[in-house]
Amino acid sequence: MTSRLFVLATITFWLAVISFAFTAWWLPAPAPVPLSATAARVLSLAEVARHASPDDCWMAIDSQVYDLSSYLPDHPADPAVILAWCGREASEAYRTKQKGRPHSVRADHLLDTYRIGALEAPRR
Repeated sequence: MTSRLFVLATITFWLAVISFAFTAWWLPAPAPVPLSATAARVLSLAEVARHASPDDCWMAIDSQVYDLSSYLPDHPADPAVILAWCGREASEAYRTKQKGRPHSVRADHLLDTYRIGALEAPRR
C-alpha cells in the first residue's frame, strides 16, 4: 500500500512540475501596452541623459525610452545593476544582462509597461 501511494504521489508531483513548466506555451502572451497619446513622443538621447538618478531613471533600449524609476525597488537583482545604465543607451546590457543571458519574455512584457516614448534617430 505504501509503495502504491509513493508511486502515485511521485507521478502526480512530476505531472504538476511539467504542467507548470509548459504553462507559458499554453497561455497566450499578454498584449503589449499601447502608448497613450501623451507617451507617443520622440525623445533625444540628450533628454534621456538628464534622467540619470535613482529617483529619475530613464534609459533607452532598442530605440524605445523607458522610465524605470518606480521599478528600481522591485528589480529582482540589486538595483545598482540598473542604476549604472540610468540616462544611457542600454540595449546590449538589457539583452545580455551583462552575463551573456537574455531577459525572459515576462521581463520583456514588463518592460513595455514602463515605455514613455521612442528614441530619436541619430542625425548624420
